[in-house]
Amino acid sequence: MEYYVKSVVPVIESNYNSLTAVEKGIADFFIQNRTKMDFSAKAVAERLYVSEASLSRFAKKCGYRGYREFIYQYEETFVEKQEAMAGDTRMVLNTYQELLNKTYSLVDKAQIARVSRFLGRAQRVFVCGKGNSGFAAGEMELRFMRIVVDIDSIRDADQMRMQAVFQDVRSLILGISIGGEDEDIQYLLQESHKRGAVTVLFTAQNRSGYSAFCDEVVLVPSLRHLNHGNLISPQFPILIMADIIYSYYVGQDKYGKETLHDNTLRALEGGKGNGYQKREGIW
Repeated sequence: MEYYVKSVVPVIESNYNSLTAVEKGIADFFIQNRTKMDFSAKAVAERLYVSEASLSRFAKKCGYRGYREFIYQYEETFVEKQEAMAGDTRMVLNTYQELLNKTYSLVDKAQIARVSRFLGRAQRVFVCGKGNSGFAAGEMELRFMRIVVDIDSIRDADQMRMQAVFQDVRSLILGISIGGEDEDIQYLLQESHKRGAVTVLFTAQNRSGYSAFCDEVVLVPSLRHLNHGNLISPQFPILIMADIIYSYYVGQDKYGKETLHDNTLRALEGGKGNGYQKREGIW
């Protein structure tokens, strides 16, 4: 059974902060709505006490040519959600499924391919994040270093600012900021970009200003409007996108990279074995 459906909701969420107060009211309606109805511009404008022109401006800010294209996508992918959930387990699983649907709606295959090529070309990779994003950065470091990507995670603000000085055309900087406003991560991306490094930002917020210092802005789902979103680990959306990139990167040379991965695991297991032998007095 196919569970994944394209949805306009994560697109609205990623552009939410750039909307006016009136447009945010429109956005809230489409994000929270669970009922099929007449979604014509006239009907929705009357329901929300806004003008049809406001609906058009809202749709364009979300990246659509107009309200008609927006509502076509909304109706095509609109799925009534069952609010009644049997038990805590079902509630958590449904929330994760909703997050996966959001990720599927945001994934840009061409962009994933470009980021994967950046990873293949870079001589040195830094992935930076703070707090929960820092945990995700550490996980990305462990994943990619096992297939011999020269990668380090940076989670300290001072280190981010110091490392910015040393970047050049050989570097790839991956910044993680769900809210998109962390000053230390922005500083690292901006300064690294000035020095010729390739820069990629993972965020749930789509802002036009990022293009000045980011080669790619990879959008990830926001937990903000998820049902019971507080049950989800904040780093989970980043880890999903990291796994997608990892899968694509490995797929470019599946045999070679899987061999490298197996070799690193054998090296780790061998190290544990040697340590055990020494403790037992064999060496």
